[in-house]
Amino acid sequence: MAEIVSLRAAGVGLVLDVEGPLVPRVLHWGADLGDLSDADAAALALTAGQAASHSGFDDPLPLTLLPVEEQGWAGSPGLSGHRAGTATTPRLRLTAPARAGDGSVDVDAVDEVSGLSVALALRLDAAGVLRAAAEVAAPDGGAYDLVALRVLLPLPARAAEVLDLSGTWRRERSPQRSALRDGTHLRASRRGRTGHDAALLLVAGTPGFGFRSGEVWGAHVAWSGDHEHLAERLPEGAGAHAAVLGGGELLRPGEIRLAAGERYRTPDVVLVWSDRGLDGASDRLHASLRARDRHPRGPRPILINTWEAVFFDHDLDRLRRLADTAAAIGVERFVLDDGWFTGRLDDRRGLGDWTVDGRRWPQGLHPLADHVRALGLEFGLWVEPEMVNVDSDLVRAHPDWVLAPRQGLQHPWRSQHVLDLTRAEVWDHALKGLDELVAEYDLDYLKWDHNRDLHEAVSRGPAGDTPAVHRQTLAVYALLDALRDRHPRLEIETCASGGARLDLGILARTDRVWASDTNDALERQLIQRWTGLLVPPELVGTHVGRPVAHTTGRAVDLSFRLVTALFGWAGIEWDITTCTPEELERLRAWTALHRELRHLLHSGRTVRADLPADDHLLHGVVAAGGEEAVYAHVALRTGPAVQPGRVPLPGLDPSRRYIVRVRDEPGPPVTVQVADPAWLAAARGEGVVLPGAVLGATGLTLPILAPANALLLHLTAA
Repeated sequence: MAEIVSLRAAGVGLVLDVEGPLVPRVLHWGADLGDLSDADAAALALTAGQAASHSGFDDPLPLTLLPVEEQGWAGSPGLSGHRAGTATTPRLRLTAPARAGDGSVDVDAVDEVSGLSVALALRLDAAGVLRAAAEVAAPDGGAYDLVALRVLLPLPARAAEVLDLSGTWRRERSPQRSALRDGTHLRASRRGRTGHDAALLLVAGTPGFGFRSGEVWGAHVAWSGDHEHLAERLPEGAGAHAAVLGGGELLRPGEIRLAAGERYRTPDVVLVWSDRGLDGASDRLHASLRARDRHPRGPRPILINTWEAVFFDHDLDRLRRLADTAAAIGVERFVLDDGWFTGRLDDRRGLGDWTVDGRRWPQGLHPLADHVRALGLEFGLWVEPEMVNVDSDLVRAHPDWVLAPRQGLQHPWRSQHVLDLTRAEVWDHALKGLDELVAEYDLDYLKWDHNRDLHEAVSRGPAGDTPAVHRQTLAVYALLDALRDRHPRLEIETCASGGARLDLGILARTDRVWASDTNDALERQLIQRWTGLLVPPELVGTHVGRPVAHTTGRAVDLSFRLVTALFGWAGIEWDITTCTPEELERLRAWTALHRELRHLLHSGRTVRADLPADDHLLHGVVAAGGEEAVYAHVALRTGPAVQPGRVPLPGLDPSRRYIVRVRDEPGPPVTVQVADPAWLAAARGEGVVLPGAVLGATGLTLPILAPANALLLHLTAA
């Protein structure tokens, strides 16, 4: 009889056959099967036995969590490596019984061919999110070259469609979907950072799955360096299943060479299942993140960032006026962006010299910081500690500190190169500079940027150039951890030329993500929509930009910019000293509205409607208890229908009655119609009371919005 371990939480079940001698196989991952009796477990194992086919193995072979060729697996191996070109066909056997704990399973095994020790750890948290990781240790008798170590979970045949994200600078997280066909759907990143085009969450699901419907299985690799996500289907299936889903770190040739006794651990592969579509998966992932010990708990302060307000023009009087205006409209944090440090007149010089430019700031930043704090605002700075310009004192003194081949520097990217943090003296120098900077100005916040991919990322050493992305990533993590340990109150934003380093590895050490360098509200609607697949709103920076977007040259009305920036950690990136009195009053009303609603926006469930056409969006946040909600109905462009008609509001409690109000503090949207729907007049006043069952099942007839306009609705329990 098979020995079964069952992990259960929040309606999710993972059932493993841990009998051995092989690494455990997954019998079921999906809906909670309940408390299985011995007979139930035996039935589950019995029904997992597949037929033996012609022109195949004489006996059916199982698929384990680390599938290898010995098990008849012809797909991407869970473990691949060698000992000086030998021992390339691993045979994994348990060395002890699996250890099951509260929501966890730990497994120890050995590769009988190479002597490699292998450990697997699986954790199912209270939100139903599974985290899986593997660790290997080289045998005492010799070194081991690791090629790949992947955790792979099975998928049923009904998971016949895949969705992931791609993108570019200014247009991160663009969805793409296709049928899951025979072969490998592989998203491999060799950028040395997560990438603008990162898959984020690779999802397989029942055909036609959407935000509110369908059964889905998703995987995310919590790692900020090279990585891969894959969904793979072979004609012969995957054991008793149809396909596999998973991933791990992508390893460069020679990157992980384990000496005797040395260890390597994969990043966590974060796995999620939902029978309520993508919103159900996001519910689980957001709840899992919010349960972290270091998840931000207090209200997220509305901030102003100076980049698109002044760029490199750091004039003290101008910045003081900007801070005065910001404080007057309700801003709570002031962040001085690029341009404050030695020699930084443009983006071609100065990176690496993290001391205040004495020519531009003869008294340091204290006059500005003191002025900002006297207004009641917190103070933060932009830094890019992992990068250097060749035109910097640091590189002139230490040209060998650049992460580059001996043959010469790589092609520059934004006139910059990468600082080799894998070297102890370089890492110490970076920590010392950051520590002194944070301490001198008692900084509340760092915007930590990372503006290039890591091409030809090798570290120079006595034995020659060695691949360094893995070690560089760990060094960055250690740098962030050390700085946070020294300054526990400090909050850090992860930025990488916008959204090119957005993953749960970096988010374990930071408090906020910059989703994109574009503040164009039309682009931001979709970027924020898909960023929310993984990350809850309180971790996503959402800024009101200038009337004409710096990154696209598009003019967008203030009302639409304000509504778009409401749904996240709100901020401003605009020279508001140039605003008209009317614009300032609307900004003041918007900051007050955000403070009123952020308890909901930063704790509720993100909901996104599946509309018949992609010219309109409806999204919102609903309180966990269903007592309050806020929605935006968004017109991106004109569509084929004359009007949107009745649109259901997702996520409401059908047993409640709601007061529905239009919130016009950002400014009323522009419509292209003769008359409003009948309910809208009352909603613009004291509100109209409507049943949750009606709102959720049949919905509201919505006005005909002009393109690039949004209607903001606020619902409270009657």
